[in-house]
Amino acid sequence: MPLLIEPEMLATLLKDQCLVVLDTRFSLADPEQGRVMYNQGHIPGALYADLEADLSGLIIPGQTGRHPLPDQADWQATLRRWGIDKHTRVVVYDDGGHAMAARAWWLLRWAGISQAMILHGGMKAWLAGRYPVTIDVSEMTESQGDFTMGHMPTVSALDLMAQIETEAGRPGHKLIDARAYERFRGEEETMDSQAGHIPGAVCHPFVDNLDEEGRFLSVNRLREIFSSLVGDDSRPVFYCGSGVTACHNIFAMELAGLSGATLYPGSWSEWITDSRRPVARG
Repeated sequence: MPLLIEPEMLATLLKDQCLVVLDTRFSLADPEQGRVMYNQGHIPGALYADLEADLSGLIIPGQTGRHPLPDQADWQATLRRWGIDKHTRVVVYDDGGHAMAARAWWLLRWAGISQAMILHGGMKAWLAGRYPVTIDVSEMTESQGDFTMGHMPTVSALDLMAQIETEAGRPGHKLIDARAYERFRGEEETMDSQAGHIPGAVCHPFVDNLDEEGRFLSVNRLREIFSSLVGDDSRPVFYCGSGVTACHNIFAMELAGLSGATLYPGSWSEWITDSRRPVARG
């Protein structure tokens, strides 16, 4: 099953009764902006998937990060409400940066939905191709889907604390941070209360998976990048500020044909809730 779908192909599938399209546009700076854009025009048949209402769980101050994973039962109920079951073909899209779409893709795969794809170029590419948009909101028939969770591996902060250094003095996991270099180095922090990164991590900003036009780099180029980052013997764990853009790196790694990447869902915003967890800068 391809991981990316081009606008011209999606346009031919919109009447497919086995297809569900999810609009995941969202702005961290303005949480209402995504729904406003959806209401102003979206791909025909698309349902709105809100990062905070649908693609994240309950925030517990002092314990969770900014976008914890949804409760598994709640996520399954959301999928059923959208008419999705394990056999549904799902296309997700955002404004074109693919970060929110990658979060939705990861969650779909987490629930065992293998036919999940990201619209390459997102809404920007759809509009550039002059494909139709609508303000009509589709009503879906709730599915009776029975999902098996846990198809995408995760680690907890406790796991990382226990394995942050092996007896040989090397990190137990190959930690890869998806944030910008300035945030990784602790030079600036606009989202969270403390700057820096998890000790032992390296930085690969998720935007580096894209070319100047906002499209994913070639499979060969992505394979070169992630093979170099991960190495032969490492267990790659991806994190970011809140567990969202880390999914972009996991998606890009899968696109490169390199499977098995693990997500630390709580990410930096959870890590810093406990002062006993070490912090690195530079």
